[in-house]
Amino acid sequence: MKFSQQIVVVTGAGSGIGKEVALTYAREGARVVAADFHFENGSKTVKEIKEAGGEALFIETDVRKPDDISELFIKTVTAYGTVDILINNAGISKWKPPLELSAAEWDDVINTNLRSVFLCTKEAARYMKANPKGGAVVNMASTRAYMSEPNSEAYAASKGGIIALTHAMAVSLGKEGVRVNSISPGWIETKNYDKLREKDHLQHPVKRVGKPSDIAKGCLYLTDPENDFLTGQNIMIDGGMTIKMIYEE
Repeated sequence: MKFSQQIVVVTGAGSGIGKEVALTYAREGARVVAADFHFENGSKTVKEIKEAGGEALFIETDVRKPDDISELFIKTVTAYGTVDILINNAGISKWKPPLELSAAEWDDVINTNLRSVFLCTKEAARYMKANPKGGAVVNMASTRAYMSEPNSEAYAASKGGIIALTHAMAVSLGKEGVRVNSISPGWIETKNYDKLREKDHLQHPVKRVGKPSDIAKGCLYLTDPENDFLTGQNIMIDGGMTIKMIYEE
């Protein structure tokens, strides 16, 4: 397995996409560090990995707090010696009309979704640069960086910022042997896939709504050591929705 004994840190690993990413790397033989704000959810992810025969460690982390981020990587390196892969997945949303969105609410989304990506990548790179093969980072952006529904300003700004930050850090950290890419998921159903309607699936060119496993596969691709010529890129994993012209009939 290509990821055997690789040390993989996944933020927001307690649920949804982050959980599936953590489970996927563990199945591929990686040692997974599951970071999450929710103790119970993060612990459950690690329990599932261990019950399946994998190796994992849960570190309770609030990515809004720089000290928590520093501790995350100190504890990871203390336990495993280094960091090979970082998946910046933690994120929140706030759907509120822009005329009602407070500065504090804006800051909460930006600090959780965007600032944490910079701080986590910065800390991980300190250790990755000493690795013989460097390291790889994947940032979780969104198709909402390119298109919007009403009342999504903070979320859209944070995800657009992630894409810009991705190519900036790819250039800055290239000399350290660190590759940085991002994924923009489209509609990824994390809770009630069986309850989706037929028209939900059929509006996608691939005829189905996405699953967390679709994003996990993208992470494996972007962090595959054989794909060492790939950096600074954003990959849309959205079933083709962002390339589809939509007109009302």
